[in-house]
Amino acid sequence: MTGYQLFSIMVLFQLGTTVIFGFEAGAGRDAWITAAGSALLGSVLIAGYAGITRLTGYVSLVQWFRRGFGPWLGVPLAWLYPLLFIYDAARILTDLEFLVPLTLLPATPPWFFLPAILAVALYLMFSGVEVLGRIAGVLLPLLVVFSLLEAVLLIASKSVHTEYFLPILGEGWGRVFAGIWPLGITQTYGESIEMAVFWHLLNKKGRLPAVGIAATLSAGMIIVLFDALGIAAMGEHLFMEMIFPTFTILNLSSVAGFLENLNALGAMYFLCTSFVKMAVHLIAAALCIQELTAAANSGAAVWLSAGSAFFVSLTMADNFSEHLKAGLEQLPHVLWVPMFLVLPAAAGAAVWFGMRFRKAAYR
Repeated sequence: MTGYQLFSIMVLFQLGTTVIFGFEAGAGRDAWITAAGSALLGSVLIAGYAGITRLTGYVSLVQWFRRGFGPWLGVPLAWLYPLLFIYDAARILTDLEFLVPLTLLPATPPWFFLPAILAVALYLMFSGVEVLGRIAGVLLPLLVVFSLLEAVLLIASKSVHTEYFLPILGEGWGRVFAGIWPLGITQTYGESIEMAVFWHLLNKKGRLPAVGIAATLSAGMIIVLFDALGIAAMGEHLFMEMIFPTFTILNLSSVAGFLENLNALGAMYFLCTSFVKMAVHLIAAALCIQELTAAANSGAAVWLSAGSAFFVSLTMADNFSEHLKAGLEQLPHVLWVPMFLVLPAAAGAAVWFGMRFRKAAYR
């Protein structure tokens, strides 16, 4: 895997469905500050993950825990991660289950398009990470160009009002900090721990920290751009209330009476980024299961991961409000902070102290 391929996968993965929902809209007109702060702290987190990968000799995520805690404790802890990845993939499928009928295909039942999306993901899982990297490398420049085009069209249509940002930090730092911790850091940047499953495939491993940090900051800038456009086009109150602010601001674009209602851009944003994120979830889960079971090939792990994610998605939530509440209020505290911050830090510390102890023993 080349550095650019890894960079592209990471940027699209970190964008995920964030470009549609609006990142930390609860911070109101200061959401862009929350997004910027989360990206900066997220880059520190990614640097930490890269440091653990380097410390362990560029092994996979599973081996972090084996080397840190030994096989008796490390293997059970490592099993938690493919289970979490499958659950996160199911959440993406559930996002699509609610999003697609509301935005693109109002009369299409989820049982029709979800298997189709999952079938494409299965093809990608069997093709491997390198194929995913090539696809991401093609999609990323297109998304960047269309994001900039959206910004230009909004400005040209005089839908951007900079006064909506004022007063900056008028409510103080409280809601900014509340948005950054824990959701802002864990929601997209903490989830990037999945990249450690195949970071060892990077052809120039010494470039890992630079690629990871650059991808995180790039994704952060795009998220800040979308938040800023949403605030400037709709104002604080509408931005906070809208479920899909990206689609709303696309409807505000009107240039010369013919460039209007660019919903196709929004559809491309969330379909491409959510698909890549779901594919990474499933590929990471399958590779972890294959490694933990010492299977000769990943075929069974691929079917198990995809099938489990599809089944979980069907039974995850009865309505969209329940689904959003779980993702925004419960998961960060119950799962993401322990899995993305506490356990990796403990594994890295255990490996470091073990290396120090062995060096001292040989003296």
